[in-house]
Amino acid sequence: MNRFQLGLGAAIGISLVGVLAAQILATEPNSEAASPIYGVALPEGFRRWEMIAPALEAEPLNELRVVVGNALAVKAYESGTLPFPDGSVLVKLAWKRVPSPEFEPASIPGQATTVQVMVKDSKKYSDSGGWGFGRFVDGKPVDRLQHQSCFSCHQARVQNHDFVFTRFAK
Repeated sequence: MNRFQLGLGAAIGISLVGVLAAQILATEPNSEAASPIYGVALPEGFRRWEMIAPALEAEPLNELRVVVGNALAVKAYESGTLPFPDGSVLVKLAWKRVPSPEFEPASIPGQATTVQVMVKDSKKYSDSGGWGFGRFVDGKPVDRLQHQSCFSCHQARVQNHDFVFTRFAK
């Protein structure tokens, strides 16, 4: 193995460690930018993550939604791994559903409503199935009362799927 190959291998390894560290750090509390109760923040670069699945929420919310995941979450979905490994992060983006002006039967995203985040850390969030939750409007966390309902809903409905509603759209 020559010096170039060794240097390239080291650079790739360092880059991958840097990406993973950035994803982990992005979920750490950031004063007023973190969610109450769980301390989850919006992860850096989440809008460029891979799509897990789209969703359509009927009345009363009437929303278009998409769930994206970091590389660890995507790998878990692809391999069917449950429970999700620590470090998995899922983000749900939601918009009001409005009719397309060009094609009435179709819907397009309107005003953004919320961004919701789930971070897997089985030690830190042991009281909530290993998941920390965050709900954000206009980039700011919503109040404590709204966050209290996150885990109870997941626990009541999807305990057998590691507390995750979203299924992988293959």
